[in-house]
Amino acid sequence: MTAEDSVQLLSTIRCPRCGGEREEQMPTDACQFFYQCTHCGEVLRPLSGDCCVFCSYGTVVCPSMQTQPDQKGCC
Repeated sequence: MTAEDSVQLLSTIRCPRCGGEREEQMPTDACQFFYQCTHCGEVLRPLSGDCCVFCSYGTVVCPSMQTQPDQKGCC
């Protein structure tokens, strides 16, 4: 079993503005820099030092960071 076999692709994003949550499937071939909250419309961007919105606001970090946690960013 390789690291790629155990990658979780679902993460629940929580909006810091309204607290709304939604489970989303993470892309495996790109970083997601923007995410629009489905509850309040706020456009989320990664926090300083994070590579994507899943690393900042998700319950599970992005696939790149799951397989290469020592990497500085996913892209």
